[in-house]
Amino acid sequence: MKIEVEAGDIRESKAGAIVVNLFQGITTPGGATGAVDSALDGAISRLIEQGDIKGKKGELTLIHTFGKLPSPKVIVAGLGKSEKFDVDAVRKTAAGVARFARRSGARTLATIVHGAGIGGLDPEACAEAVTEGSILGAYRFLKHKEPDEDRKDLDGLTIVEHDSARLEAFKAAALRGEILATATNAARDMANEPANHLTPSDLAARALELAADAGLQIEVRDRDWMEEKGMGALMGVASGSIQPPKFIVMRHEGGGDGTLAIVGKGITFDSGGISIKPALKMEEMKGDMTGGAAVVAALWAIGKLGLPLNVVGIVPTTENLPSGSALKPGDVLRAMNGKTIEVINTDAEGRLVLADGLSYAVEIGATEILDIATLTGAATYALGPYAAGVMGNERGLEEKVVAAGRAAGERFWPMPMFDDYDDLIKSDVADVKNTGGIPAGMTTAARFLRKFVGDKPWAHLDIASVDVATKDEGVITKGATAYGVRTLIHYARQKVEEPAASSA
Repeated sequence: MKIEVEAGDIRESKAGAIVVNLFQGITTPGGATGAVDSALDGAISRLIEQGDIKGKKGELTLIHTFGKLPSPKVIVAGLGKSEKFDVDAVRKTAAGVARFARRSGARTLATIVHGAGIGGLDPEACAEAVTEGSILGAYRFLKHKEPDEDRKDLDGLTIVEHDSARLEAFKAAALRGEILATATNAARDMANEPANHLTPSDLAARALELAADAGLQIEVRDRDWMEEKGMGALMGVASGSIQPPKFIVMRHEGGGDGTLAIVGKGITFDSGGISIKPALKMEEMKGDMTGGAAVVAALWAIGKLGLPLNVVGIVPTTENLPSGSALKPGDVLRAMNGKTIEVINTDAEGRLVLADGLSYAVEIGATEILDIATLTGAATYALGPYAAGVMGNERGLEEKVVAAGRAAGERFWPMPMFDDYDDLIKSDVADVKNTGGIPAGMTTAARFLRKFVGDKPWAHLDIASVDVATKDEGVITKGATAYGVRTLIHYARQKVEEPAASSA
């Protein structure tokens, strides 16, 4: 989708549809909405009087202009109650409008910036959110479907701002929103791909393309290198597949002290291995590399934004399949940091590959570590499809992740990390076992990972509860959500802003 920002009057736009808005309870529209209403001889006001437009959150009304405006259609977007309206609501409104406009047949869209007027929100933040939401809402994964002659796509979005003094600031904000949404959609593309179209080698190839585009350094390591590094946990998971594993390392060297490492689980298909999963919904396991995709996409965005900090993205990637050479329950593996792991369940493989990824982050001198993974089914039982979990070894770091998620419109909820939970993953034959059974499944997985980060500040993001959506809603589209991509980007942005705020 082509994004443009221009100064002018929304009434003069020739786009396929123009977008104005209305808060719930407003009976006499003002601002741009009032101006469009006047041009339509009071059509919006009459629809309000008749109760056809109430301004409720998510309400979208299409009005044909019949030549009274250069654009053939007007969309009135309900914003809900003004006291509950925030930047995330701007994002969600824009996403809903984009889908609605596409269904109406509009190929191009011109919009005012929701929330920047009587909404009282920061105008630049709203311009960023409108762009971001529009691109996210318009997303569809149609790569493997035959072209449909009736297919409707939204090709362009123009943000129209009446105050020309804001134009350059709005252009910069729209670019940020475009980068955030494009990164998310890139991760969605990877997670939506069938596993025969996205092997570990294919994931590495996409990482190479994105790294080149963003000017990042990248290394893709093979099996021999993993063996030299002693990555027995990753190699154990990879032993069941004929697809060669890959170890992807992307670097953004923006300067400053320290290095943030982000580690992502890259299981491009998870059958469960010898501890094989039920057939029901196993096809969704093509998305078990969403954490890895999130890291690749977030590093691309961090590079594109040119953030002045050092970030390294680490993605250990392989398939988890059953075969004559596959990992077996009862096997003992030695991870890169020397710890031995008793394998109780081969379907608890994500934490095994992350163990070596985290160990590598420690080895290269990362000063802070995040990891992100579709790690546990327990996340869904604990949180449902409305939040992801966050756990770590510093409460303050968890709170920063929660704040970054809030800025992204993504919910993260801290889970307990008491030392007592280590009792559930004690092994009689190794340093640790890879699962503690059903009780506290999210926490025991995180406690396992904690053993591979040493004394580094660390937080683990379990996105298994929110990685796939069954319907379009807000910025979420059916299929892979790429939840966490924008949280990681906002986290990096927060790290840049913190020193600036401290010095101020």
